[in-house]
Amino acid sequence: MSDFTNVAEHLDGLRVKLWRGERMCLIGMDVSHPEDDFVGFSIEVRHPNDAGFVPLHNRLHFSYSQALEKAVNGYRNYASTEAPFQKFRWIHFPQNPQGGKYVYRVTKQHMRRDGTLCKGVSVQVDISLDPVTYHDFLDVGFSRNFASSQAYCDKYGNNRAVIPSHSNDGLRFPKLSGDIYQWLGFEAYDLIFDFLNEAVENKSTELDVFAYDLNEPDIVALLEKMGTRLRAVIDNSGPHAARSSAESQAAVRLGASAGKERIKRMHFRNLQHNKALILKRNGKPCKVLFGSTNFSFRGIYVQANNVLVVRAPEAAELFERVFDLAFHTKAAFDRDPITSQWHLVHAKDKPRLHFCFSPHSQPNLSLDPLAEAIDQATSSVFFSIAFLYQERAGSTRKAIDRLMKRDLFSYGISDKHGALHVKKPDSSIGLVDFAYLAAKAPEPFKSEWSGGGGIHEHHKFVVTDFNLPSAKVFTGSSNLSPSGEKGNGDNLIMIEDSKIATAYAIEALRIFDHLHFRSRLQHVTERAGGRSKQKDTLTLQRPTVLSGQAPWFEAYYREGHEKNDRELFSQ
Repeated sequence: MSDFTNVAEHLDGLRVKLWRGERMCLIGMDVSHPEDDFVGFSIEVRHPNDAGFVPLHNRLHFSYSQALEKAVNGYRNYASTEAPFQKFRWIHFPQNPQGGKYVYRVTKQHMRRDGTLCKGVSVQVDISLDPVTYHDFLDVGFSRNFASSQAYCDKYGNNRAVIPSHSNDGLRFPKLSGDIYQWLGFEAYDLIFDFLNEAVENKSTELDVFAYDLNEPDIVALLEKMGTRLRAVIDNSGPHAARSSAESQAAVRLGASAGKERIKRMHFRNLQHNKALILKRNGKPCKVLFGSTNFSFRGIYVQANNVLVVRAPEAAELFERVFDLAFHTKAAFDRDPITSQWHLVHAKDKPRLHFCFSPHSQPNLSLDPLAEAIDQATSSVFFSIAFLYQERAGSTRKAIDRLMKRDLFSYGISDKHGALHVKKPDSSIGLVDFAYLAAKAPEPFKSEWSGGGGIHEHHKFVVTDFNLPSAKVFTGSSNLSPSGEKGNGDNLIMIEDSKIATAYAIEALRIFDHLHFRSRLQHVTERAGGRSKQKDTLTLQRPTVLSGQAPWFEAYYREGHEKNDRELFSQ
């Protein structure tokens, strides 16, 4: 057993593998020779410090005692002990995540000729869902991205007043009381605010800040408390340059608390697009926070985003060098060779981290290694890339286009004009738009808050071969595009590590699954008018002897078929 996976294998051919995600767990299952009456898996979990098991729940059942539109309504209404999962993988996202050991019991379920279920082989396997990725070195955090979800509707009554209607009103916006923001911001929230609170409370520290979008009032208030221990470089491109922008408002306030000479506005050739916090202790950089998450309402509370904290002085020193150059003059930055190469940070027994900073005149410097990793992948590729649709050429787009033609397991998501392109396992592309779903989808999705206008998927990451020693993750603030690498102040990190790659791969699956059911329900409803075809599609499948149809699992055992979840996630 490693510190992020665990496997249980039964003599009767049931194999289960657990993969640690960030406060979630991926459960991969396989059956060597499924029987004709095999109808899926029930999954039960025993949470840390709990005495007994509770079943995970399914949205679907074999049959319904009420109208389909009420029975299949987006909620997980049915215990998997009665409505087993007809999938070979499942992600458990605990409602109240906590550190410690989670124990999972996976049971094969069979169906008798009278339609009743019969338990088959069962295995138990456990895993520690430690909230910290690598203690004293690196931690990864994701935002929840569930403002448009049944979970948000249940927990907070679909409250649309959680963010301002216009970004420029953010610093004056009265935030709601309670834990709503921490819930929405999830791990990203915790990492950002823990980092800032440490800086404020430890008077021997100084803080340097790179900001692009900056309208979260609690963040700006904490930065004000730093006084003259703060320096900041805030973007002034496009709308950010206006005196009425939240960024300009923040700059005025921080200039008053830190001193005007300690707050600089600039935008490299195009954008100052870094989102980073650099902590210095006794004048020396000691750790850095960065990623795709803007210090804004949408960045933390609505969008899908990630944050990394690296507690390696060598990494913090790289960001501090970039900051110093940008803080003094753009000309100084342009003359420095820091953007002309990759920089390796490697602590003993820790993942290898490679950093590349932009802008640079040759975007292939940063993007070619990413394209090569995609081309050389032999197991899988997962990606979530905002603005991919804007790319017409460049290493990343060409590599993704080649990937679409390869017989390789992949999931990919890219936000486009408020919509989401979802690449399904069979390579078909479904278009999912939050606003469209709010207007057209059946209840309860129809009543979900769309999350407001603007982009919803803001990640920029690619994961290759997460389950192999060659696993890599590419992420950071970079949009992974030639224009961005040429014109934007950005950072890109390549991480060589299976544990971190697994966390990002599970995040890609989580986003995909959150959207895929909505896409499926929307399309089925449109094709069938909500009548018979919908019923056939949105029920669990009975054995062939009862249904007259091929087994639900047949495609998973077809050679060359892309539905190879059972092999990829259980090995």
